[in-house]
Amino acid sequence: MPHFENFYADKLRGALGVADADAVLDLRDAPREAAAASLQAMLERSLLVDATTVAIRLSPPPEGGGETLFQPIGKALLEAKKRGWIERLHTLPSPDGLGFYVVLAGRSERDA
Repeated sequence: MPHFENFYADKLRGALGVADADAVLDLRDAPREAAAASLQAMLERSLLVDATTVAIRLSPPPEGGGETLFQPIGKALLEAKKRGWIERLHTLPSPDGLGFYVVLAGRSERDA
């Protein structure tokens, strides 16, 4: 779409999901501590490479309700966004299930 910035063109195309990501971090059925450690490791490694996109998949709530990783992972991602480690962040489209689509900032120009 030549008349729109990429951000707005993506909005018109629809939400970006698992098929659009460069990598997938699958945290479905992961214990909370292991999921947090995996996410932190991914975020720290992202500072050493060029910008990339990642789909983070999470398990849906258990039958009858209960806790998911959505809130703690979401909070960690928002904190990383505040630090400048993440450029964009949004939830996955409903056909892809529960999770996030993340655009990692990667290493800065001065670090390259």
